[in-house]
Amino acid sequence: MKVKAVVVGAGPAGIAVVGNLLEQQKFPILWIDDQFDGGRLNKFYREVPSNTKVGLFVGYANGVSSFRSIAREIPEPNAISLMKSLPQDKTCQIARAADMCVMLTQGLDQSKGVSKELGMVTEASWSKHDKWNVTINSVNGEFPLTISSELLVLCTGSSPATVPLPVKLEEISLDTALNPPLLSRMVPSGKFSTVGVIGSSHSAILVLRNLCNLASSTHPDLRVKWFTRHPLRYAEERDGWILRDNTGLKGEVAFWAKANLEDDILPTSVVAEYLQKVPTTLEHENIIYQTHLPACTHVIQAIGYHRNDIPVLTVNGVTILGVCHNATTGGFTDRHGVTIRGLYGAGIAWPEKTVDPEGKIQYAVGLAKFMKFLTRVTPAWTG
Repeated sequence: MKVKAVVVGAGPAGIAVVGNLLEQQKFPILWIDDQFDGGRLNKFYREVPSNTKVGLFVGYANGVSSFRSIAREIPEPNAISLMKSLPQDKTCQIARAADMCVMLTQGLDQSKGVSKELGMVTEASWSKHDKWNVTINSVNGEFPLTISSELLVLCTGSSPATVPLPVKLEEISLDTALNPPLLSRMVPSGKFSTVGVIGSSHSAILVLRNLCNLASSTHPDLRVKWFTRHPLRYAEERDGWILRDNTGLKGEVAFWAKANLEDDILPTSVVAEYLQKVPTTLEHENIIYQTHLPACTHVIQAIGYHRNDIPVLTVNGVTILGVCHNATTGGFTDRHGVTIRGLYGAGIAWPEKTVDPEGKIQYAVGLAKFMKFLTRVTPAWTG
């Protein structure tokens, strides 16, 4: 089987890649994922309040003609029409965006030049014929499939990172901690528990809020130790741009943090009954953990994300031991700086690098940012 492009991953970035390849008339496309159900956004984060305004989600849905066609083809009310009905300058639950991604995934079908294969790409080899030979372990097939393609686009995603801790405790995954119903089942009710939370990111503060909500309701014996290296950092709207757009606290989470967690507020805040702040530093972190973590029954690490594994890549018979992503073009080089032809990446694992007006480097993560990046770079990928 020969196609113009193979896209690996069906989260928000994979969806946007398929839409932009169609926009450039680069089809047929073979799209590979093990679920085709909106990626980690839908699987784990439906309960999370978004820090993105509704209008930006709508912009993503309007980003390419194939998406607009899907919105017209599916009877209303549908996920996109419902998103358009919300106040565009407000935020919403991630579930709304996840439903939109599932709808677009279902609409990107063979009638639009897209074939879907449930499975995983295990390896890919660039041949002397200037093609990728892509090996797929199909969920529905007994034997691996091999597909020939001009382009291979990795939207393989990222998962919560953890580091070894000097004290052994029961770990609650960040994915679970961001889902209040799941979190309430993981933390025992009716008995004393102390959960250590490490980090000060948007996710970390949301976890603190979820735990404090439990402590003030169904889990009155729950206490929280919050380990953080630095003061809270907020996104700030400037003249036409946002300072700390990709790293600062926004929306409901920012409002809750300002009302409860700032050093001059916390001692008299309602959460002070349940939450203790433990400042740390990089140099003394292990000592601080050894001092305070033994009092905890559980720990949640909210310290960022790491890239998921990618397929084994071979170019001209040589296995590539490490790839370097060009965060401006979306392309890749090997560790010697040699361009790997026909290979591109997008999404949370391979985001665009941006520089704000104050010269600070950020990495652009979010549905609208993925769409903006791909609208810019996909014509060069397919040219």
